[in-house]
Amino acid sequence: MAAPRCIARGLGRLSCVSTPLSSTTTRLTHAVWWSSRILPACTRTFATTPARLHGHVTPPKPGEELHVTFIDKDARTHKIAVSKGDNLLDVAQANDLEMEGACGGSCACSTCHVIVTDQDFYDRMPEPEDDENDMLDLAFGLTETSRLGCQVTMTKELDGLVVKLPSMTRNLQASDFKS
Repeated sequence: MAAPRCIARGLGRLSCVSTPLSSTTTRLTHAVWWSSRILPACTRTFATTPARLHGHVTPPKPGEELHVTFIDKDARTHKIAVSKGDNLLDVAQANDLEMEGACGGSCACSTCHVIVTDQDFYDRMPEPEDDENDMLDLAFGLTETSRLGCQVTMTKELDGLVVKLPSMTRNLQASDFKS
């Protein structure tokens, strides 16, 4: 990560250059013009939270694992042990299943569309919010038990969940439209 470093370039003008720093700390250095020299006015260190990478899931603790089964496009089953709180998008990506998640899990696309195979499990899930329903309207192969994988968080009630991946996804991007 590079932090801006402001350097005086003549009377009253500042110019910023990048200085490489560690990935979790950003140092912002201000400089002022004084008596024909650059004098550092102050140095502040700010901590930042690293972005969470998708496809990263916490390994379940022994005795606390939950299970979810994915049925892929070729009808192969993949039973996976997961932790409480993991979402289906992260689980699928961590296990190299074909689930795109083009929006990074922000509920802004339908590329993590899954079909819950059992109505009972679907009924145990919280109702989808309006944003999710809007994105599901764009999903290929929509069913009554369709959900977005990024919005399904594993709980003890969902232990044993089985979801089917649709045969294809629809990824609509701004570049797909001509003006």
